[in-house]
Amino acid sequence: MNTLVIVLIAAVVLVCAYAGYGRWLAKTWGVDPNAKTPAVRLEDGKDYVPTNGWTVFAHQFSSIAGAGPVTGAIQAAAFGWLPVLLWVLIGGVFFGAVTDFGALYASVKNDGKSMGLLIEKYIGKTGRKLFLLFCWLFCGIVIAAFADMVAGTFNAFDADGAQVEAAFTNGSAGMVSIMFMVFAVIFGLIQKKFNFSGWKEAVVGIAFIVLSFVVGMNCPIILGKAAWSYITFIYIFFAAVLPMWLLKQPRDYMTTFMFGAMIAGAIVGLLVAHPTMNLPVFTGFNNEKLGTMFPILFVTVACGAVSGFHSLVSSGTSSKTVENEKDMLKVGYGAMVLESLLAVLALCVAGAAAAADGTPAAGTPFQIFSRGVAGFFEMFGVPVSIATVFMTMCVSALALTSLDAVARIGRMSFQELFSVDDMEHAEGWRKLFCNVYFSTFVTLAFGFLLTQIGYANIWPLFGSANQLLSALVLATLCVFLKVTGRNNKMLFPPLVIMLCVTFTALVQRLIAMVKAISAAAATAIPAGETTWGAVFIANGLQLILAILLIVLGLNIVFHSVKGYKASEKNSEKAAV
Repeated sequence: MNTLVIVLIAAVVLVCAYAGYGRWLAKTWGVDPNAKTPAVRLEDGKDYVPTNGWTVFAHQFSSIAGAGPVTGAIQAAAFGWLPVLLWVLIGGVFFGAVTDFGALYASVKNDGKSMGLLIEKYIGKTGRKLFLLFCWLFCGIVIAAFADMVAGTFNAFDADGAQVEAAFTNGSAGMVSIMFMVFAVIFGLIQKKFNFSGWKEAVVGIAFIVLSFVVGMNCPIILGKAAWSYITFIYIFFAAVLPMWLLKQPRDYMTTFMFGAMIAGAIVGLLVAHPTMNLPVFTGFNNEKLGTMFPILFVTVACGAVSGFHSLVSSGTSSKTVENEKDMLKVGYGAMVLESLLAVLALCVAGAAAAADGTPAAGTPFQIFSRGVAGFFEMFGVPVSIATVFMTMCVSALALTSLDAVARIGRMSFQELFSVDDMEHAEGWRKLFCNVYFSTFVTLAFGFLLTQIGYANIWPLFGSANQLLSALVLATLCVFLKVTGRNNKMLFPPLVIMLCVTFTALVQRLIAMVKAISAAAATAIPAGETTWGAVFIANGLQLILAILLIVLGLNIVFHSVKGYKASEKNSEKAAV
């Protein structure tokens, strides 16, 4: 099948969904353009900052459009391109976008409270503590998976210490990323001083993007994976503690232009070349490498269809910067449908790169996508070196923009886990645990420990935890909409489906880890080998995390059901 037809079908479906279903949700729940948002009422210059709607959209999209839509869609294509396409479209429209928009809406209507605090209000303090612990563990998993991807993308050396063929490209892309961080701070300071908007803001942002590439192409940094890992963690530490306007927002704004160029290049390339989708339509319900299509397809595609992480961004950062409620539809619903389109593009690029007999292209999903889109840019006369560096920077930025967001959210979850109403008279240890710098350090240290497992091993656990998180958020939104007298019936189908999918996937992962550890112990211990210890480090930590996630998830579901039954319909109708 022609990839152009697939992209056009997806684009029409997603645009119609935004204009139809998205607007219906906004009308049904009630969006008030005249209401003062938390960003306006509680402005503090750090987290609560009234921001132009398109800038908030840029932050939301850049933060949620991480490695998930590219990696997940291409990996799940082992089941065939049709199941992936159907789940991306159905999941994006009726699951993911609804969850993202609902989380943003509920937070804005509750003083910009994070999801943990919303759970305390609508489900109870125990539910809040369990959820915050779940979120913190999840953030550690995301940090580990994405940080490992970024370090691997910029790495210039192979396992033997020799420079890889793409050392210059990787080093240039790494330097571009560093200059992005530097210019983001400068951009933030300029914005703080002059408050540019519209075309002026765009010109400054694009100028800094061009300067970043000029410096990066001429001054590459050739470093190994370990060094890039340290640089990545230093960056996300600052991203987690600095004010939003100083680093995070300007970097997201600049990155969105890059993402826009990347998506446009992929779309135009598919329009001009309209290559054939070489991947098979459907390969069967069981895949030798991945497992059974249910539930693996649904947790592998992850962010391209539905993601609990998105709701943390919606309620953790975006809700504190929306200056007008009318912007919530494009920020919450719109950013998600655009990410679904990105997942479809990644699927089509991978399909075009596959061999005529359906054999997938070699390399990681990032490498397949990067080479494919870089090839499209070359068709338009862009030098191969520039096209390759640009795409390497783009795919790494997909992970980096999620990394800096999740580091901040993880820090906030850790703080909220130990905070009390009267922090002024709290115990010394509690004040330490709620300290911005200490909580950030602990969160990143946990994430760094998990990087030793490697993203390929931790990705299935990330997908399961991510989708379970979305189900827990949907449960909270059901209670919120009930007590505020709003329609919540559209949330029950995705809630039930995601609970079934995620608990099945986590149990399967748990069983797989137990088998791996048992098999290694049975073969290594009698022979006096030491490989069992390495196997336990790789699988034992995942086993512990899987058990914790299952236990926490079940507890949160129990308290959610209890809270839903105890809540009174319309009890907050006048208040929110």
